[in-house]
Amino acid sequence: MVAPPCRKARISDVPAMHRLINEHAESGVMLGRPLSELYENLRDFWVIEEGGDTVACCALHINWADLAEIRSLAVDRRFQRRGFGSALVNACLKEAREMGLGRVYALTREEGFFRSLGFVTIGVDELPRKVWGECIRCPKFPQCDEVAVVYDL
Repeated sequence: MVAPPCRKARISDVPAMHRLINEHAESGVMLGRPLSELYENLRDFWVIEEGGDTVACCALHINWADLAEIRSLAVDRRFQRRGFGSALVNACLKEAREMGLGRVYALTREEGFFRSLGFVTIGVDELPRKVWGECIRCPKFPQCDEVAVVYDL
């Protein structure tokens, strides 16, 4: 099955994005996001719609001149394993290339998924300390179980 096309998020997508991200956060697979943060970072997000509903989202968040993070990748459970996540990550990578970024990373518990898209696993200590700024909000801090993966553009 071919995933529907990705598009940049709109204001009207934020409530569904909030629900998707926080449902995944409740199950412990990602960090939750408050509504205010989603509105403030709306331009970072890509979404996929199905039947008029926003069913998947992902953000490309710029950290520095040569570094951005793929984060808040969430797909409604009814639509998982259909290529939606891959389509969103690829849209973010394309955008990163167009912006002239050199490297994209993700902190994840789904290492195999990212490796299947060409990311390489690295030691978390290889990333700048700045990327860990949000970790203090994580319920798993300081015993992080995420893996760092990078994609060099």
